Amino acid sequence: MRTLKAIVVGGGIGGLAAAIALLQRGIDVEVYEQAGELREFGAGIQISPNGNRALHALGVFEALRALSCDADGKEIRLWNTGRMWPLFNLGDQAIRKYGFPYMTVFRPDLLRVLGERVRRLKPDAIHLNARCVGFAQTGDGVSVQLADGRWVHGDLLLGADGVHSVMRGLLHGPDEIQFTGMVAWRALIPMEALPSHLVRNVALNWIGPGGHLVHYPVQGGRLMNFVGTLEGDRWGGPPWQEPSTREACAQAFAGWHEDIHTMIQAAPSVTRWAMCLRPFLERWTVGRATLSGDACHPTLPLLGQGAVSSIEDGIVLARCLEKYDDVPTALQRYEAVRRPHTYAMVHGSSENLYRFHNPVLATPETAEPFISREWQTQAISDRYDWLFTYDAEAVEI
Repeated sequence: MRTLKAIVVGGGIGGLAAAIALLQRGIDVEVYEQAGELREFGAGIQISPNGNRALHALGVFEALRALSCDADGKEIRLWNTGRMWPLFNLGDQAIRKYGFPYMTVFRPDLLRVLGERVRRLKPDAIHLNARCVGFAQTGDGVSVQLADGRWVHGDLLLGADGVHSVMRGLLHGPDEIQFTGMVAWRALIPMEALPSHLVRNVALNWIGPGGHLVHYPVQGGRLMNFVGTLEGDRWGGPPWQEPSTREACAQAFAGWHEDIHTMIQAAPSVTRWAMCLRPFLERWTVGRATLSGDACHPTLPLLGQGAVSSIEDGIVLARCLEKYDDVPTALQRYEAVRRPHTYAMVHGSSENLYRFHNPVLATPETAEPFISREWQTQAISDRYDWLFTYDAEAVEI
């Protein structure tokens, strides 16, 4: 039988994960990335057990684990008093329960190990400085136009080009980026610059009225990833990120616990990011073309599943193409399997705003019973176990 050829638009986490999964199954792949190098914006990322299960299937889990941290636990802290509630006991307990750890990862490390794996499977698969501007398809193939005028051809197309996806518009018509009214302040802090009581191998969620903040170690504990998110901000439009200052960040988090201000003052630099979403799509797939990751299911980062779900997309897509001889049928099956799951994840993440940003968190008297109720053991299991037990290699297709 003739080998299928997949065109993947986007060389980020989701695009490279899909490329690996496809190549592992004997499907030829060409990845087109508009940037001049494989690079990942942002800093840290949390990879839950289901994500590490997927990375193991792609053959990169051990390489990434050597560069990352297995978190001992996750904790909730109240924004002003600092009172702590345990959220998950992770470490060995996560491995016993789910088969894989919960890791905190430097995003560029993840992208690098994925890129290296793609190139081991096919050395010339990744094409840089290759911006896609047009698309066409026939009954037996797809064609993508690059900005330099070239057309590239294949049997199917995957648009994995992120929340600002070009391929989404080409397939489904234009829709608008939706600024959520929330802005994230991000920093990477040398761990050696922090006092000892903050140097812990845990993922901490500070929650408060109208905002939350997370921090956790990455790069084997050498750096602390810091992301603080606040509601009620404004943003004029693209670009959706900009450099800022420690002073502006400290002012934004005025009144929050002194540990937060200690981290802000230790940050070498700070950036601001507008948090954006896009409307739900009624369908992802058109004939021989489909979407994955943030191109079709962008999410608020309140369940730690954004990048993980894009990795899982790629595995399920490759499995469907391996199982079904007809490409359009395979893509429809991929969408039928993944769309309900990812949209439930997006809804669950949005629902966590109620728990992370609730006005009752303003005072300890109203916050403490709310947190004790919303973060008790059974409620946590209900919100997370269905995600952490998901197996992209085994889900029925």
